[in-house]
Formats: sequence, C-alpha cells, structure tokens
Amino acid sequence: MDLTHATWRKSSRSSTNGGNCVEVADNLPGVVGVRDSKDPAGPVLAFTPTAWRAFVARATERD
Repeated sequence: MDLTHATWRKSSRSSTNGGNCVEVADNLPGVVGVRDSKDPAGPVLAFTPTAWRAFVARATERD
C-alpha cells in the first residue's frame, strides 16, 4: 500500500497534551489509513471506506 500521498489528520477527540491520539488518512482511493500519532513511522491499519464508515457509525452510537 502506497501511503506517499496520504494526508493525515488527528482525531477531533484527541487531547492536546500528547495523550493517546489516532490519525486518519481518508484522501486515498479505496482505502482509509489509521495510525498512532505517536508512532507515525509505525504500522498502519487499512480499511475499505465502507468498513471505516461502519466502524465510525458503530463507535459513535449512543446507548
């Protein structure tokens, strides 16, 4: 997977004090990348856009 042109953005839920942060790159065709902002050279999880939307929808559901 070529992430050369990935544009990473930090989660709006991330704190500004260097806590646990997630970055997402959703500008690539057919893939959404997710990584730990504290380890930008580390592993990246790759989701299809459909799978990512389903994950976000479920994660943001209210009881």
